[in-house]
Amino acid sequence: MLALVVIMLILLVWALVAGRLARFSVTMPLAMLVGGIVLTAGSDPVFIFEVDFQPAEHVVEAILAILLFVDATEVPGGVLGREPRRTLRLLLIALPLSLLLTWLAGLALFGSSGGLWLIAVLATIVTPVDLAPAAAFLRDKRVPERIRALINVESGLNDGIVAPIFLFTLAAATAAGGESLAETAVEAVPSLAIAVVAGGAVGWVAAQLLRRALDARWTQGSALRIGVLALPLLAYGTAMELGGNGFVAAFVAGVLFEPAARRLPAGTLHLVEDVGELLSLALWFIFGAIVNQTLARGAITWQVVVFALLALTVLRVAPVVVSLTGTDIARRDRVVIGWVGPRGVATLVFGMLAFVELHGPQAELVLAVTVVTIVASVAVHGLSTGWVARRYPPVAPAAPGGPSADALPTETSTPEDGTGT
Repeated sequence: MLALVVIMLILLVWALVAGRLARFSVTMPLAMLVGGIVLTAGSDPVFIFEVDFQPAEHVVEAILAILLFVDATEVPGGVLGREPRRTLRLLLIALPLSLLLTWLAGLALFGSSGGLWLIAVLATIVTPVDLAPAAAFLRDKRVPERIRALINVESGLNDGIVAPIFLFTLAAATAAGGESLAETAVEAVPSLAIAVVAGGAVGWVAAQLLRRALDARWTQGSALRIGVLALPLLAYGTAMELGGNGFVAAFVAGVLFEPAARRLPAGTLHLVEDVGELLSLALWFIFGAIVNQTLARGAITWQVVVFALLALTVLRVAPVVVSLTGTDIARRDRVVIGWVGPRGVATLVFGMLAFVELHGPQAELVLAVTVVTIVASVAVHGLSTGWVARRYPPVAPAAPGGPSADALPTETSTPEDGTGT
């Protein structure tokens, strides 16, 4: 009960001083992480909090399902945002290139002793972007709205894309009896197909039913919010029962529900968004205890630290810059988009799931990489994004009847497609 009291007290204090702390790039995830580390550290901690990963597996899976659904419904202007070509460049060029380069860096640092597939698992763990540790950046009006929108859309979609890749590489890394890659792929394809069908059915059918119930005045706003909250878990559970991928199902449900969500009353998604945020904050607190446990295990080596730092910087920034070369995105803005790529809940959940499935030194390596990557990201991204935003000039007030500063292009050049999109 003391743990509940302290966590709620942290949330209350944050609600009182969030604006002040935001000036110093102190985010809620950072506050919960520090609270978890401080309150579970030492030989006589305030909380004796030993994280048991096995029972927590399904809980964190459900949390990620909610977050994936929310990510898929938060993209403005459609699934790919208002600039689909640039979004596709980030997802189809930068993301695969980041995964490949991270895998190669893992081979160079850890060798092939852990297995090629284990290194692939590590690459998928450290690649997904979660903007929670740098949320203030998205609200900073000094940064052009176009850049913030691209980062927001990419972060909302890339973890949903990486999720099936992560599960496939984990299945390959844990394949029993020398199961071949072809056999693993054959098993994965039906799971993915079931997930797409189940998630799509849940998202589309629920959207139609909720809209018709609202039009017929059979329901009300509070009930709609509860119904939407049920959708990611309904999609996740249905897919799992049918032998599909629950993460993909929750994400697809959000993608197909999003167009209908725009026609529902304002605030219909607020409950599922708030619940997802609250659960993720609880995970950040628990992660503080995981950090202390990992330090006690002594599994953090210089190779782990270098791998994490490379994944957060060069192996993220370079692919983004390459993918956006030839577009009308300014060079500085390409670097900013690449730099603002913090890691958070998706990395934590993938790391925990891999730790449960793997054993011995492999599991210890996964946990060490997960912990170092997230802690380094909270420090590097959480504390640097304010400085990055200050590199932009102040936003000039828009002239009456004229375009806002955010609507202006960031660099004068010919768009890649010639359409000006």
